[in-house]
Amino acid sequence: MIFCFSGTGNSRYAARIIAQYTEDEIVDLNELIRSDIERNDGGIHGFASAKPYVLVCPTYCWNIPLAVEEFLRRCDLAGSDKFYFCLTCGSDTGAAAKGAEKLCKDKKMRFMGLGAARMPENYIAMFDSPSYDDAKGIISCARPALESIGRKIAQGQPLVELDIPGSPAKSKLKPFFYKHSVKDKKFETTGACTMCGLCEKVCPMANIVLGDKGPEWQGRCTHCMACISRCPANAIEYGKISLGKRRYFLNDNGEQRR
Repeated sequence: MIFCFSGTGNSRYAARIIAQYTEDEIVDLNELIRSDIERNDGGIHGFASAKPYVLVCPTYCWNIPLAVEEFLRRCDLAGSDKFYFCLTCGSDTGAAAKGAEKLCKDKKMRFMGLGAARMPENYIAMFDSPSYDDAKGIISCARPALESIGRKIAQGQPLVELDIPGSPAKSKLKPFFYKHSVKDKKFETTGACTMCGLCEKVCPMANIVLGDKGPEWQGRCTHCMACISRCPANAIEYGKISLGKRRYFLNDNGEQRR
């Protein structure tokens, strides 16, 4: 069973490639996390899989996204006790492997390693996104790594050697990052907003409500960049930080928006 969380498509693309080798189903964590929030339900989810569990998600502050970790801690995972991790990242995965191993230990699962693939940068609340051509080259280079991860999982081999390490000091940044950086107060819409409601629909945190004057952010943001990157009118900005930056999104067919 492949759990997938993705804001701008990188991890969904990775999950689809891995699934070609493992011949396993993909469970959309975006929808499940959103549903839990909408129902105000923090209960336990039950899953059963004869095949190993696999998490495919982006790297947030060199760790597994907090919303994803909290969801998995609420899950009852039956069947296989093996758990693989595949993280997409812009540079490195930092302390993610260490965090994933601890998560497995807490849930009494066997940590089978963490594989990683560098994908186009999409965190435009802090960094620049690459040009279309540069992103195309990055995606092309990532595919062999993802295929290797898929083959190893299908063969039951560990992924330890496929991690992209970073400085151990980065593991200490997670609390600071979520406390001081992951805010939605800077999100705003411009006059180009068409009130289409796509931002509200794609937010995995159920954090956007389409009001009379446009989208309104509710304070539960995880900075996945789904809203700002998928807006068809490029009508969402993150203060002045996002001005002039290319909006990157990768669809299910591995094609970028232009």
